[in-house]
Amino acid sequence: MAEHIKVLLSEEEVDKRIKEIGEQISKDYAGKQVHLVCVLKGGSFFMCELAKRITIPVSFDFMSVSSYGSETKSSGVVKIVKDLDEPLEGKEVLIIEDIVDSGRTLSYLLEILQNRGPKSLRLCTLLDKPDRRVANVKVDYTGFEIPDEFVVGYGLDYDQRYRNLPYIGVVEFD
Repeated sequence: MAEHIKVLLSEEEVDKRIKEIGEQISKDYAGKQVHLVCVLKGGSFFMCELAKRITIPVSFDFMSVSSYGSETKSSGVVKIVKDLDEPLEGKEVLIIEDIVDSGRTLSYLLEILQNRGPKSLRLCTLLDKPDRRVANVKVDYTGFEIPDEFVVGYGLDYDQRYRNLPYIGVVEFD
């Protein structure tokens, strides 16, 4: 079975929206430092581009959780593959995600991180699929709401391929 990629959001559209989100975060956290927690691997592209557009001080940490394996739908089983290097206590924490789908993984992750005592805990995602939501997750900053299609590019992958596309595309199977 072969697949090909149809452009959903161009590189220019994605860049423009990330700039807008960076400006909003800079306003919302004015006078503070924000601690960005990137959910690996997909969130890394988005976080790097977003961080360049935030004008207040930022610090980073990385976390890896898994609920997919090589499937296109979440298994519902979440495991922490790589935990944070630094404590969150007293920090203004902003989780950076590539996509919010069912919300199961993030619901679990938010609960774990909230118990670590951050001053605030918010969520920023490049892509949101609200039609797929099964867990109640509040997204504070959203790049784009997208339809329920399997997307790749800008860090999102299909079985570890297509992460490096500079745009968001839909995987179409022949």
